[in-house]
Amino acid sequence: MAYAQTLTPRPGLGLPGTGALVVLALGTIALALTQGAAQGALFLVGGALGMSLYHAAFGFTSAWRVFILDRRGRGLRVQMLLLAMAVVLFFPALASGTLFGNEVRGLVSPAGLGVIAGAFIFGIGMQLGGGCASGTLFTAGGGNARMLITLVFFIVGSVLGTVHFDWWASLPALEPVALWQPLGPWGGIALSLAIFGAIALITMRVERNRHGTLEQPPESERHGMARWLRGPWPLVGGAVALVVLNFLTLAISGRPWGITSAFALWGAKIAQAIGFDPTAWGYWQRPANAEALQSSVFSDVTSVMDFGIIAGAMLAASLAGRFAPSLRIPMRSVIAAVVGGLMLGYGARIAYGCNIGAYFSGIASGSLHGYLWAVAAFAGNMLGVALRPWFFMERRTSRADG
Repeated sequence: MAYAQTLTPRPGLGLPGTGALVVLALGTIALALTQGAAQGALFLVGGALGMSLYHAAFGFTSAWRVFILDRRGRGLRVQMLLLAMAVVLFFPALASGTLFGNEVRGLVSPAGLGVIAGAFIFGIGMQLGGGCASGTLFTAGGGNARMLITLVFFIVGSVLGTVHFDWWASLPALEPVALWQPLGPWGGIALSLAIFGAIALITMRVERNRHGTLEQPPESERHGMARWLRGPWPLVGGAVALVVLNFLTLAISGRPWGITSAFALWGAKIAQAIGFDPTAWGYWQRPANAEALQSSVFSDVTSVMDFGIIAGAMLAASLAGRFAPSLRIPMRSVIAAVVGGLMLGYGARIAYGCNIGAYFSGIASGSLHGYLWAVAAFAGNMLGVALRPWFFMERRTSRADG
């Protein structure tokens, strides 16, 4: 990730980090008292996700761009490891229907034309907006002012997606199905691992053909506890943390981690406040969505976790000595953030999720729509990478970190 900075703060809590720590502590207590212990715990899980994403610089967008431009596949291989660990944990729990005595379900959605179109649009938005759903949250929380612009228009695009959601949902699609349903959990795991392994091998072959050798992780200036507290983390460490925290989300909330449904909810509530009536749109007439719209955002699992991610990323950025927002943003970059944010929001809504809800958690749930999403989104990223020179003056990088 690129972080615009006007000064170089020293590593440590500082004012932003102290504020983030206070928010995480008081927010957890307040949510536990008003919304229940589960909501308080999920806010903390969100904070841990924000710290993990920031310290590992775990960006899906950059890893895909590096492979498309430079044929370096280390980031993609770590994503395959992420998915492999996830299916091993998730499939048995989802197949049994319970985890630690609580009922659980996966994020399994129809796989059809709406997913293809939405994921393709989202893929373009990833490269223009400068991040995916998780990337937008953790970089905005980490002090990147440009990503705040992306986030605002991500929310706007999400609301627009709910306006047209029913039309996209009416297009031809396969019924929701998870790999562990026809194959059983261990059959589904075996097939999934074969797919991930094949993709990893392809990236290795492509990288060796271009460069002769595989890229090695960069050396860190910090070691031991200092590295885990202040970063940077190795990508593999970040992947392990994300899988464990997603599994913890499943155990506490009864379903895997998601991000973008909250953006649609926030936008709809803002639309209500300024005189629009979202309840006229089919998306908000669905029982679960209608209930969320009528309730506090603090009762919404995804919203609470998103707030936690922002606070956790701010804490991590302060500890790393990198929290230094700058408003000096080139106009072309602002335009890209606006366009990219709109595409991210709209695409995620009509595709039943983003890089987290559809790709990571969707595939962890065994959903066919998650695999379809990944293919269409990667194609969109290829077009997005081709469009980036119109908006950015950038040097190509061969690193998958950041």
